[in-house]
Amino acid sequence: MLVAREIMTDRVITVTPETKVSELARILATENIGGAPVVDGEGRLLGVVTESDLIDQTKKVHIPTVVAILDSLIFLERPDRMEKDIRKIAGTVVGDIYTPNPVTVSEETPLDEIATIMAKKHVHTLPVMRGGELVGVIGKGDIIKTLIP
Repeated sequence: MLVAREIMTDRVITVTPETKVSELARILATENIGGAPVVDGEGRLLGVVTESDLIDQTKKVHIPTVVAILDSLIFLERPDRMEKDIRKIAGTVVGDIYTPNPVTVSEETPLDEIATIMAKKHVHTLPVMRGGELVGVIGKGDIIKTLIP
């Protein structure tokens, strides 16, 4: 069984929270990648930003459903979702749109476990860690390549 170390990309393209969204879009397009780890100035992993985060910038804002009873408003959904959507849509830097605390795998994580994580958690960019150090990244394409005889 293949493990993360054997299928990961070890030339990791990272961005920082200060990277402009327009620069992120250029990086993802020119490097033909679906996402990138977000790191701080010391290279510590903070999160992941993906094409989906960029696409979220162009979606409509979801207004929560409310019911008015007498002089009260009762939210039928969590209103903080709208605040999060607005923050993402208005974001100008990666720090505004990335997902913090990403799911990660180790170098020895088996391929079947990686595929299961991606499918169940709906993540398509998995940082590969050695201790606390970012040593690689696995994307959907890396999984697909393992299917080629």
